[in-house]
Amino acid sequence: MALLELKNLKVDFISGVSSVRAIDGVSFNIDAGETLCLVGESGCGKSVTALSIARLLPAPPARYAGGEVRLNGRDVLKMSKAELREIRGGVVSYVFQEPSASLNPVMRIGSQIKEALKLHRPQKANDAEVIRLLKLVGIPAPESRLKDYPFQLSGGMQQRVMLAMALATEPRLLVADEPTTALDVTIQAQILELLKDLQQRLGMAILLISHNLGIVGDMGGRVGVMYAGQIVEQATARDLLARPLHPYTRALLDSVPRLNTRAHRLSSIPGSVPGLEDLPPGCRFAPRCVIAKPECGRSVPELAEVETGRWVRCPYWNSAPDQHQAGVETGLGR
Repeated sequence: MALLELKNLKVDFISGVSSVRAIDGVSFNIDAGETLCLVGESGCGKSVTALSIARLLPAPPARYAGGEVRLNGRDVLKMSKAELREIRGGVVSYVFQEPSASLNPVMRIGSQIKEALKLHRPQKANDAEVIRLLKLVGIPAPESRLKDYPFQLSGGMQQRVMLAMALATEPRLLVADEPTTALDVTIQAQILELLKDLQQRLGMAILLISHNLGIVGDMGGRVGVMYAGQIVEQATARDLLARPLHPYTRALLDSVPRLNTRAHRLSSIPGSVPGLEDLPPGCRFAPRCVIAKPECGRSVPELAEVETGRWVRCPYWNSAPDQHQAGVETGLGR
């Protein structure tokens, strides 16, 4: 049995008497100890999907309109408030992209980590356990850091504190939502290596959300590509980066700068992600797609398994321009 299963999840946002569908039929699963990366442009629904796992979206304006979110075999969408408090932190923990916005600026970091311990592991809510957690995430001299305030730490150190808080509850699933966005490339690499090391040592599953395809290559595992609230492609990271099948995935990879070519201009995807209130009929990517056909604007494509373990929401995936070396050329497949 998978640790996490999303089955045809649908999420609406209500505004007045009208509503828009932010997540439309998203399905995937994550096994214990596995990594799944969700990638796509801003506004594609990655974070809304992640927040739905622990039912963290405020309702209203959010409304879970259909589907299932099964965590440890239990449907989160049918849980009581008491059951939700048990799984939030206890089974699934979150790390967000802006640690400075997530940490309380007027509380010492030791006290903030102890808060998580008091809720889920009260017998361990002491300085010794906080020091152990700070050591676990690679913070030097943790004994002297207990009384520091967040502003006394760098961005990378703040993100490590957030990781320590998330790990304090010993979750089985860690959701990392753009955890390296505000960090420079050196610190990004350190945080990714730390995540992989912690996963190996603790055996937890990771759902990593990013718009950076380089992170996908570094983290490995499986990848789900999202566009306008839907999954448009699923595959292993190796297969997807070596041979993307959906036109949107190909366009994302083609827009990554390549070190071994001389280009006057970077490639870009024309247009932008459509607004939820103005979704096009048929395929949602059709208005921006270079291989779109007239029928693409009339019928909604299904997510189909076109090869073993490879799912694509495009009936013309095999006629797309040949860019199967995109991942290798950009260095993302390493």
